[in-house]
Amino acid sequence: MQVHRVFSGAAWESKVGYCRAVKVGSIIYVSGTAPISSTGAVFAPENAYAQAKRCFEIIQKALQELGTDCSCVVRTRMYVTDISRWREFGEAHKEFFGENPPASTMIEVKSLVEPAMLIEVEADAVCME
Repeated sequence: MQVHRVFSGAAWESKVGYCRAVKVGSIIYVSGTAPISSTGAVFAPENAYAQAKRCFEIIQKALQELGTDCSCVVRTRMYVTDISRWREFGEAHKEFFGENPPASTMIEVKSLVEPAMLIEVEADAVCME
């Protein structure tokens, strides 16, 4: 069975030793994805909806590099620093997945690696080969 890895180029990948996503057979695991801009800064500080949307865009890019898209996502985990903003995070999730909603969990955490980050998202996908 072949293993395919994709990297986003984020500085954290080489610092911590991980890749954005791994495909093994028909299963794809997307690492915790934080709201980082193309310049490496935290995207849209204080904007929960925009940060969530950015995470999903980064996830979508990784899925596309592995030959699929968000319609194959079967599970998401959203780690958020303020659960009272669940509606904002949830709205971005709902818009992104549309007709193909995955099983999902939203969990409040004490903090993320950068204080301005409000959310980090993991995703698992199953695709047809």
